[in-house]
Amino acid sequence: MSSQTNYPGAIFTPIMPLHNRRPEPGLTAAKPLPPAAMPLSELLARVRQTLSERFADSYWVVAEISDLTLPRSYGAHCYLTLTDQHTTARGAQLKAQARATIWSARYQQLAAAFEEQTGLTLRIGLKVMLRVQVKFHEQFGLSLDVLALDPTYTVGDLARLRLETLRKLQAEDLLERQKRLALPLGIQRVAVISSPTAAGWQDFVQQLQEAPYDFALTLFPALMQGDDAPTSIRAALDSIRPRRQEFDAVVIIRGGGSKTDLLAFDDYGLAAAVGSFPLPVLTGIGHERDEAVVDLTAHTALKTPTAVAAFLIEQLARLEAALEGYGGRIRELAQAQVQQHAAHLSRLLRHAHLAAQNQLQDQRQLLHQRIRLAAAAPRAHLRHQEQHLTRRRHQLHRAARATLRHQEQMLRQRGRGLAQRFRRLHRRRREQLLRQRFAVQLAALKLLHRQELRLAQLPAAPVAGGSMRLLTPKGRPWQGPLRPGQEFLLRLPDDAVVPARVGGQLPLFLP
Repeated sequence: MSSQTNYPGAIFTPIMPLHNRRPEPGLTAAKPLPPAAMPLSELLARVRQTLSERFADSYWVVAEISDLTLPRSYGAHCYLTLTDQHTTARGAQLKAQARATIWSARYQQLAAAFEEQTGLTLRIGLKVMLRVQVKFHEQFGLSLDVLALDPTYTVGDLARLRLETLRKLQAEDLLERQKRLALPLGIQRVAVISSPTAAGWQDFVQQLQEAPYDFALTLFPALMQGDDAPTSIRAALDSIRPRRQEFDAVVIIRGGGSKTDLLAFDDYGLAAAVGSFPLPVLTGIGHERDEAVVDLTAHTALKTPTAVAAFLIEQLARLEAALEGYGGRIRELAQAQVQQHAAHLSRLLRHAHLAAQNQLQDQRQLLHQRIRLAAAAPRAHLRHQEQHLTRRRHQLHRAARATLRHQEQMLRQRGRGLAQRFRRLHRRRREQLLRQRFAVQLAALKLLHRQELRLAQLPAAPVAGGSMRLLTPKGRPWQGPLRPGQEFLLRLPDDAVVPARVGGQLPLFLP
């Protein structure tokens, strides 16, 4: 006896078994009857009738949007694919899937109300609670008509996922790790993660350019919205990591957008990458009221890109003010020290002056006493020595005249010999000096000529190692020394001939 589940009002057609039972022993098996067949349309009509009678009411269901086709024009409908994956008691993974439709008029109402209450738009991956009615069509099969959306469930599910992400980050100490990093006093070398076409990036750059400080910005392009945004931003962080010695901090900025775009910054992988990054990370993702998980793991979270730029400028302004304050304080202390030491030096000078005056007065008095004592005793001895010296003077005078006559004769002879040697040495020395002076004049003239050639940008520079030659006004090689006022010709290394005249120290070029 087979068991069947009966639904009120359901119509079932008995179906013959595929195989007859085995005949009992001793009995002859009866010939099987052919099964009764029906058209497919009749079977599907009965299914539609059964479903419409059994599931006449509407039902609240929880599912995830796995595929979504939004209306592209006015009057078009919204088509969804709803899925529900769960684990059975035996650990098997089961996945239910159904098509759903939000008709045009109802979509205009439901989508607007859903976005107003949640700040989100319908998108793939969003978990929602819908009130649906089961529909079956012989040609298109089973589908669900969406009658209503419960925004509170979606908000609660997102809050639950956010709370789980925060708990996991807290357990891994990633919520506070960035905040323990020391923020540089003046941040000027900045690695920026943003979209190069975003208005937030343009505003950020413009505000920093208007500041009185210099900033070195390096952009690492990344997607800032969509399902691929977390992966793209993590890839940008990975690009910065090996170059972290080149930057003071990392800035993640984006322009304003819908609340749906902010969900990318609640991603656990992105938040963990920011929290574990070795450089301080500043965020300005463009939401004034909401705070993303990435904001919680970053070192400093600011609302907008312009707020991040203002923060960087303010940091440098505070540093400049502090340095100016320290400079002023150092200047005051230095001035005080200088004044103090100047006063001390003045006191020492006054004491030294008084001590020198007192010592000088004492030495002067002592000298006067010694002079008086020394002047009395030697006078008699002085008179005796004066008489003796007078006699000696007369004797020496006579001897000196004889010796002087003899020495005069010898000096005259030696003077004549020295005069001859001096004239020879003077002539040779004068010739050497003239040659040396002329060599110096030629070197100066060569350097002057080279500089004139460089200034005039002549096509050919003088050949290294070239020399100049002195010629007479007639073009012959010069013989003999040069004297002031003499005119001569200079043949330069490039075979150019320049007229010149010997002046006081250097040759004078003639026009």
